[in-house]
Amino acid sequence: MIDRAFAPNHSWIFWVIATPTLGGLVAGILLTYVVPGAAGSGIPQVKAAYAFGSERLSFGDAVGKFFLSIFQIGSGASLGREGPTVQICSGIINKIARNLPITAQSRHRMLPVAAAAGIAAAFNAPISAIIFTVEEVVGEMDQTLLTGVVVAAAIAAVVERSILGHHPVLHVAVTYGLEHASQLLAYGLLGLVAAGVSALFRESLLRLRLRFKGWHAVPAWIHPAIGGAVTGAIAVAAMISLKTGGINGGGYDVLSEALAGSLALKGSLALKVMLALSFLKIAATVFSYASGGAGGIFAPALFVGAMLGGVFGHLDQAVFEHSGESIGVFALVGMGAVFAGLIRAPITSILIIFEMTGNYELILPLMISNMLAYTLSHHWSPMPLYDALLLQDGIELQHPSERQASGNVVSAVG
Repeated sequence: MIDRAFAPNHSWIFWVIATPTLGGLVAGILLTYVVPGAAGSGIPQVKAAYAFGSERLSFGDAVGKFFLSIFQIGSGASLGREGPTVQICSGIINKIARNLPITAQSRHRMLPVAAAAGIAAAFNAPISAIIFTVEEVVGEMDQTLLTGVVVAAAIAAVVERSILGHHPVLHVAVTYGLEHASQLLAYGLLGLVAAGVSALFRESLLRLRLRFKGWHAVPAWIHPAIGGAVTGAIAVAAMISLKTGGINGGGYDVLSEALAGSLALKGSLALKVMLALSFLKIAATVFSYASGGAGGIFAPALFVGAMLGGVFGHLDQAVFEHSGESIGVFALVGMGAVFAGLIRAPITSILIIFEMTGNYELILPLMISNMLAYTLSHHWSPMPLYDALLLQDGIELQHPSERQASGNVVSAVG
């Protein structure tokens, strides 16, 4: 994105809006006419391929996903790289597997293995990658797959760390822990509110995406440009009114500030900033994704959770007069809670916070907030988000045991 320091007068406003708009326009043209299978997160595509046959995954789509995700996220879309990495890795391994002298069933089982490698590399979190693959892609514990998934995640993490170094994705200088038992009530309340925010995020995304899919008055290739323009306008609003970024891309820089508690230096203003950023990020991500862009929602979900958690940290500090470190603690817990409510991978939502930050002292607060967020959001909307996205595309997934009973998997793998 454009740095305001290098843009004279108010010209930065034009560029902040124009850059994601142009990025969305180029992506829209390519996604409509060249690689339509590269749209969206990438995780729904891999789930569908695992359920109904690996031929659904195209190597061309994987290559397109690689470049389009870089281009669109880099130009300012409010999307993440993690979901696309899953599709890219699965598409590549599927291409390789088709040229190996192995059975169709073995090729089919390599898809979740590749998905685990992608998550491990994107988050530098091999344990979370294993659990997420079991929870979300496979849907049940399959002993025949587990060994391959574990090995792939471990190798991906080793390679990633050898290139980028051994470090968590998010740097937290302070080792946070549960300071006061009185905070447990606040963590429980955070989980309940996170469920509501997750429901707002989910329903807004699904409904707007459905509207875009049915909006034929404007050509489909223009839709991502509209999403980019709205995202750019939201980013400008945040920069002017809140004096901060974080709307574009994954927002990891601002997220790291929240985890470090540095936003707490602004006092009550920081509470308003974090609260506003929570909803502005949801709006930007919903438009970036629902309009047909190429990118994931993992990183935006974590960002929203951190801002929401930070709000509760400020309230905890004001009501109970706890230390300023509570902002960072609640931000960490909020990340996991919104992730659990939106992505519906409850165990992953706990482990991924540990691995992304290197902080293992918050097991009890995380369990309370995450399980409440997951349980309540599941009660409101039983169907997981990725399954709902596939259903909008006319693909209905069954439970793994139902697929095996109906012979879908057998027919899918030949």
